[in-house]
Amino acid sequence: MNILIALVPALGWGLMPLVASKTGGKPANQIFGTGLGATIVGVLVLLVARPSLDIRTFLFALFCGAFWTIGQIGQFVSFRSIGVAKTMPISTGLQLVGNSLVGVMIFGDWPGASARIIGFVALLIVVLGVVLTSVNDQNDDTDRVALQNLVFLVVTTVGYWFYSAFPQIVPHANGQALFFPQMLGILLGAMIYALASGQIQIFAEKESWLGAVAGLFFGVAALAYIFSARENGVAPAFIYTQLSVVLATLGGVLFLKEKKTRREMVFTLLGLVLIVAGSVMTSFA
Repeated sequence: MNILIALVPALGWGLMPLVASKTGGKPANQIFGTGLGATIVGVLVLLVARPSLDIRTFLFALFCGAFWTIGQIGQFVSFRSIGVAKTMPISTGLQLVGNSLVGVMIFGDWPGASARIIGFVALLIVVLGVVLTSVNDQNDDTDRVALQNLVFLVVTTVGYWFYSAFPQIVPHANGQALFFPQMLGILLGAMIYALASGQIQIFAEKESWLGAVAGLFFGVAALAYIFSARENGVAPAFIYTQLSVVLATLGGVLFLKEKKTRREMVFTLLGLVLIVAGSVMTSFA
């Protein structure tokens, strides 16, 4: 049963980008829909669990949810420019590398020389995996677009880093109590993005509301991860979630019909193996 719980986040986070891409719309539609669906799950958890949370932690969780929106907007923009199959391995690698470095430099993770050697070797493996999934047989113009998108992903992934660091900043807060304000923060962040970018019309577009389905996938996955971490431990739960990048990447090729040459596909599969292997290795650091 614990393994089944651990697989739910991998399935939810792996299917979410596929569902969001299939429902269509602009990134503003997709992020609003995601926030809407995630908040629905958050409200249900609030009504059923009735957790208690002080106002300061509530507001901080709300703020962190809004930061997550920055990272997800980066993904949605990249889905349109280079596709899900190329975006997901790069984004996952950037998140893992960034989260690990933040943990080492700020929170004192990987104490001791042996832990740091294992950790940094694991990160090099992940980076190599990302490079392999990015192999491109197209012309130089496509390469320039990919480079620009990589820079964009690096900048927006900062939002994911802050969101992931939140549990270490408030280590004793109850996960279920934090869940609703985090999901609400995602919705508020999406609304702020739409207003700031002058895309108020997305609130009335059907793509935005259809996008709530992707948000439900995300919300259920995020909730399941809380239970998985409690039942299986944080490291095993995290390892299982890395299967999401495999599902999303292969789904982009098979389900969304994103084109890859045979050579690109071979390098992508090898890169995915290295990303998952490096992710697993970081848990032993």
